[in-house]
Amino acid sequence: MTARERPHFPGDGGVDKRLHEMIRVDHAGEYGAVQIYRGQLAVFRNQQGKDRVADLVAEMEAGEKTHLETFDRMIVERGVRPTALAPVWRIMGFGLGAATALMGEKAAHACTAAVEEAIEEHYAEQAKALDGIDPELKGVVEKFRLDELEHRDTAIVEGAKNAPGYGLLSGAIKLGCKIAIKVSEKI
Repeated sequence: MTARERPHFPGDGGVDKRLHEMIRVDHAGEYGAVQIYRGQLAVFRNQQGKDRVADLVAEMEAGEKTHLETFDRMIVERGVRPTALAPVWRIMGFGLGAATALMGEKAAHACTAAVEEAIEEHYAEQAKALDGIDPELKGVVEKFRLDELEHRDTAIVEGAKNAPGYGLLSGAIKLGCKIAIKVSEKI
């Protein structure tokens, strides 16, 4: 069993500390995802002929807002301190969304595919760690993991992998997500 599979270690503050970290980072991630879609919408809603992609992005944003509302509730109910980095994630998320949308529809979809894939992997690890520990949180992350997969699959169908420099763009975005996940757990 690896450290990721265990919600806590002896002497680290226990299960509650680890659960708070999980909720904190999930809240931060959903907040960031909403900001990315808002950045994309800011671009696509102001471009003629982009109604279809704007509607698709708005639909995915609505799903992320629902996720965020769930974690907003859990933060309050469980007394979890949200990340102090929310202002940073707001600016960076919106900026990433707007920048990839300015690069074109395929680049925006590449961003979505990369972010959703990183989050899906994160949720899968959490679900495994939560087995037998917190059924409510495990159910939430398992459901949201499936939603993220749906968004990723939609982005791929819409041409994400045809974006110029897809491998580089996707890799950079996934790396950024993984760093944001680690930092948001603690700060």
